[in-house]
Amino acid sequence: MARPLEPNRRRSLSDPLAAALMPPPNESVADRERRLEAESEAKLVSDRIDEMLRAEKKEKRTKPEIKVLLLGQSESGKSTTLKQFQLMHATAAFHADRIAWRAVIYLNLVRSVRRILDAVSPESDQPDEAEDREIASGCAILTRESSVISATRVPKYPQYRHALEPLRELEERLIRMLSSPNEDEPTHTAPSKPDWSIYANGNSNTQVTVGKNGRPAPFITIPPSRTSSPLSPLSPSTSLPSPGGSSNSSSKSKNVEVSVHHTSNWKKAFSLGNRIKSPKSAHTNEIEGWWDDPSDPVHVLNSCAQPMLALWKDPSVKQRLREKRIRVEEGSGFFLDEISRITALRYFPSDQDVLKARLKTMGVVEHSFSIADSQRRFITWKVYDVGGARNQRHAWAPYFEDVNAIIFLAPISAFDQVLAEDPEVNRLEDSLLLWKSVVSNKLLAHVSIILFLNKVDLLQAKLKSGVRLSHHMPRYGDRPNDYENVSSYFYNKFGSIHQTFSSNKEREFKIHLTSVTDTRRTATIIQNVRDIIITVNLKNIHLM
Repeated sequence: MARPLEPNRRRSLSDPLAAALMPPPNESVADRERRLEAESEAKLVSDRIDEMLRAEKKEKRTKPEIKVLLLGQSESGKSTTLKQFQLMHATAAFHADRIAWRAVIYLNLVRSVRRILDAVSPESDQPDEAEDREIASGCAILTRESSVISATRVPKYPQYRHALEPLRELEERLIRMLSSPNEDEPTHTAPSKPDWSIYANGNSNTQVTVGKNGRPAPFITIPPSRTSSPLSPLSPSTSLPSPGGSSNSSSKSKNVEVSVHHTSNWKKAFSLGNRIKSPKSAHTNEIEGWWDDPSDPVHVLNSCAQPMLALWKDPSVKQRLREKRIRVEEGSGFFLDEISRITALRYFPSDQDVLKARLKTMGVVEHSFSIADSQRRFITWKVYDVGGARNQRHAWAPYFEDVNAIIFLAPISAFDQVLAEDPEVNRLEDSLLLWKSVVSNKLLAHVSIILFLNKVDLLQAKLKSGVRLSHHMPRYGDRPNDYENVSSYFYNKFGSIHQTFSSNKEREFKIHLTSVTDTRRTATIIQNVRDIIITVNLKNIHLM
């Protein structure tokens, strides 16, 4: 039988922690002095830590920091929204980076042209059972129906293919340069100009190197291709991803986008340093630039400009793309309407070009901005762009802690597209499920949420072209198939999900119909969003 506790028993006899802290028996005077000195030092350290925590909390009140997450599926417009934040609040840095985007824009254009060549080739009309089961993603085949309706021939296809053959090698060069290993951190000044020549014949070393910190140096992942021919035909159902995609198209496998890791310093490789400001000689004021470098990609593009224009304007090409239900103009990185300007020898990317350019980033991209509030106090904003592909969504949760606001982007023009990761899943249905999981997450109960129903410009164009929402979302029924009714339907549908499943229906919640490539309209929306977030954040600070 257990012995009952003594009513007046000392705590030191029953508390293991108190017993452990008791002086050892038979402690000498010298040992006692050393023990007391160690305890005194430990208390000083503990007090300093407490003081640091109090100071940090006080600083947070006087100098608040706002954390914003950009969430949404892949190609929903998150990276473009982040670029808009940069353009508004870090304009000088954004403009300094524009020249580095030249190579990405070139790659976007080249890939668009080569995809069209693949799609209109005579061989692409040959049926393939395995490929007929594949549904296109991105800007490609937009319905589940067979695309082999009537095979309009492109009489000039052999001439186009021959004239545009140099683009194949150029595409490989650009991807090799983008995929070159780079150091973990920028420790050297930028080169005077990019060395295009070393990538011309596959001489670049694309093996993984080890950085100074022992981790593999960042590089761009290029998925392996099973193509046997650099211009292998596309089947009627093969996907055509965005023009920032993989190196080669294939009739036997889906194109997967090339992706640059967020730690990669790829912009440095494409910067020109001070080269653009250097005079050709002491006897002339003429500036030397990339157009004077014979190995620069612009020379290949410039020489292929006319065949590219002819291909894109060819009525038979347009008809064949319509028959295959391919709308390349809906994809990210679409520059086919700007061929003459972009292939000019002295082309310099505009703000709008950079916003449209597509280069998929893996991992989480963080940007900090110093933004003034209504009382002209500057607040640090940290905006995080997290990967939206299904295999990257597990990385979202760690960023939910201490987040102030979420901007969720849903591309409502994608109602007739499917996920690149899963051809059986409609992109808009995936956005709805993802939206439901975010608003119902209890970790985000006190987080302000702003919903961008994005790509309304593409939605308008799609509806005008005759694509019916009810064919892809039967619940829409026989309602009018115009922009006003369709956009209102999506507005109410997303709003009702928040109202039904939100873990906090009283939170700050706004919905905006957006096209984040539209700088003027997006700037107004971001300014409104910014004011809302700052107001809510200040209220929370006063409650701390």
